[in-house]
Amino acid sequence: MSVEKRTQSIDLSHHLSELSKARLTSPLKGLMKYFNQPGILSLAGGLPSPAYFPVSDISANVLVPESFALTPTESSTSLSWLWKLFGTSHNATKERTQAVTIPKYPAIKGDISLADSLQYGPAVAQAQLQDFLKHFISEVYRPAFRDWTVLIDTGNTDGWSRAVMTLCNPGEGVLCEEWTYPSAMASMIPFNILPVPVAMDGLGMKSDDLENLLSRWDPVSRQMPRPHVMYIVPVGQNPSGSTMSVARKKQIYDICVKYDVIIVEDDPYYFLQLGMYAFKDDRSPSATPSGKPSADESKRYVSTLTPSFLNFDYEGRVIRLDTFSKTIAPGSRLGWFTCNPVFAERLERQGETSAQSPCGFGQAVITKILTHWTYDGYIRWLRGLRTEYQQRRDFFIDCLAEEFHLHAVPAVAGVWEGCIMYQASSKVKKSTGMTEKYSAQNRTMFSFVPPVAGMFVWMRLHLDQHPSFAPGDRDTLETKLWTKLGENGVLFGPGWMFAANAMAEDPDHNDSGHFRISFSNVEFADLKKAVTIFGRVIREFFQEDL
Repeated sequence: MSVEKRTQSIDLSHHLSELSKARLTSPLKGLMKYFNQPGILSLAGGLPSPAYFPVSDISANVLVPESFALTPTESSTSLSWLWKLFGTSHNATKERTQAVTIPKYPAIKGDISLADSLQYGPAVAQAQLQDFLKHFISEVYRPAFRDWTVLIDTGNTDGWSRAVMTLCNPGEGVLCEEWTYPSAMASMIPFNILPVPVAMDGLGMKSDDLENLLSRWDPVSRQMPRPHVMYIVPVGQNPSGSTMSVARKKQIYDICVKYDVIIVEDDPYYFLQLGMYAFKDDRSPSATPSGKPSADESKRYVSTLTPSFLNFDYEGRVIRLDTFSKTIAPGSRLGWFTCNPVFAERLERQGETSAQSPCGFGQAVITKILTHWTYDGYIRWLRGLRTEYQQRRDFFIDCLAEEFHLHAVPAVAGVWEGCIMYQASSKVKKSTGMTEKYSAQNRTMFSFVPPVAGMFVWMRLHLDQHPSFAPGDRDTLETKLWTKLGENGVLFGPGWMFAANAMAEDPDHNDSGHFRISFSNVEFADLKKAVTIFGRVIREFFQEDL
């Protein structure tokens, strides 16, 4: 949408919670608007003198934007996992770096300096970071309303906590996917703000189920008003790994307009859009794109990304949460909101009396990295990260294919509806000593759909195939298998913690458990080892009582 056709956000202030409405400008923070006036002699604030900050400067060796390749580093062969196991690791690779320094005082007015970064500051962002983010958002997300603004936070968990307190009153509910990020639920439930799960399919939240839920809402039987806030992870959905299509996003946005719902778009995995998985023998080498940062390459990359809800938001009803946790470092505790100015002002009021603003050291270092790289350099960095995590996903699923027999079938119901799912059964090996009784049954032990984004494989355990299964045993058997894996040195995320409403009766879940498995962090040799241990333990588990 062209800038000329973009509209102003509409008045959505009726969504503000009673707590948010009651927030006043912090008396001391309210003085900050005067601090930068030319010639002002400020004796008002209790600001320490930068002369007494014990750091003269900060220097860092920053990786160059093109540190990671844009295509997989080796061809697909039946022995490619050996290359991963015994090839040169990232830790041993000579890193290409460039030195940057942040001085205490700026050599040129407006430069990043410790005197400014380490001082008390507003809860919006340092000026240089604000400028970078505004350019980034306008190029990548392209909001459909004109008066969007940016506000920093200490990461998406903090961002969501602030958003839900700004929008929701105790006794209200929040629309969310039936499987969702547990910390988001944990942050609101103690305030008696409860999850209202919406069914999912292979594209995430189902629009028809959302429409049915809202159109038939009965506040008396539900004992709460119709929800007016949605929490959603549309790309690399946590835990399922699904990514919502453009058509589905538009459907959900239109429903939210119809029923006056605010969308909080939590999108930490947006730049880890990995594409479809293909088995090793089916992969073909792709043409190697340019490795250097450039405006043309940036535009081509951005055009491959599924659009944000912001791109369809002509009313200003989307609060988008972004973070540097998955693209630079989680310990930086730095993220940002993109939203309409009314919501941003209320979120700022909340921030200035709590965290105030993220750590000045982290802001300074990340801002220096970004301005050193430039926009095109950061985009090049993101492109390389995508390839790295794609290789990790592919390698992990390759290991599953080595360890188990995977049978592809279309999923016709549940959270994978519309996808090709892989059912895993035992791969009979002469060395295993497996009984003929077990191998003849060839029971499906688990199934999964390769994630198209994010860091996780969401695995469904076919516990109804366990010899001792009885209705009601799901949680007991899931915990038993999870415990056995832990005792053998492998830790997965237990599925129960990702259920938005663990108390709800759902026939699709009653005969199965789940694991969320991360492929994002450990070395390739350890991924291979973990899958080998998992294979042994789950085969033993499904042989019990035979």
